[in-house]
Amino acid sequence: RVLNLELNKDRDVERIHGSGINTLDIEPVEGRYMLSGGCDGVIVIYDLENLSRKPSYTCKALCTVGRSHPDVHRFSVETVQWYPHDTGMFTSSSFDKTLKIWDTNALQPADVFHFEGTVYSHHMSPVATNHCLVAVGTRSPKVQLCDLKSGSSSHILQGHRQEVLAVSWSPRNEYVLATASADSRVKLWDVRRASGCLCTFDQHNGEKSKASSEAGNTECN
Repeated sequence: RVLNLELNKDRDVERIHGSGINTLDIEPVEGRYMLSGGCDGVIVIYDLENLSRKPSYTCKALCTVGRSHPDVHRFSVETVQWYPHDTGMFTSSSFDKTLKIWDTNALQPADVFHFEGTVYSHHMSPVATNHCLVAVGTRSPKVQLCDLKSGSSSHILQGHRQEVLAVSWSPRNEYVLATASADSRVKLWDVRRASGCLCTFDQHNGEKSKASSEAGNTECN
C-alpha cells in the first residue's frame, strides 16, 4: 500500500515560496487552513477547501507574511503552529532567535519572545485547558516555557547537556512534555513538579532519572 501511494493529481497548491519550505501545520478546528514557513522567513496561509467545486482545483494562498512585511522573520522559519482551539492566532519560530504570536486577522504579531540562541522548535499543547505554555527548544540546553497569558518566558527546564532540537506536548496529559536534544537523549517532563524530569531515554535504554544531575529541575528566573 505504501509503495502504491502517489500525489493527488486533481489537487495542487498555489506556489508562493521562492525557497525551501521547512514546516507545515493544518488547523485542527475545521481542517481547512494550512500554514507554511520557508527558508527565507516567509509565512503563507492557504485555504485547502475546494471553493470551485470542480474535480481539479488549486488551493489558494489567502495571505502572506512576505519579505516586504515589517514583521517578517529575518531568517529561516523552523516551526509554525495554529493555536489549538482558534484559528484567530498562530505561532512561528525562527533562526532569528524569536518566537512570534500572530493575530491571524491583522497579520501582525500580538507578542514576540526573544532568545539568546537559535530557535529550533516550539509547540503548544493540543489539550491544555489550565495553562497557555509554549515549549521552545533553542541552542541552549535549557528548555524554555513561554506563558502566553503573562508574556513571560522565565520558566526553564534544566537537564539536557546540549541544544534542544525538538519539543512536543503529550496529546493526553497537558502537563507532560517530551524534549529531544543533541546530547542523544529524550526527556519526559511534568512541568508541575519541582524535580521536573520524569525519565530519560537514550539509544540504549530508558530509565527513571534518580541522580540530581539527571533528574533536572524547574527554574523560574
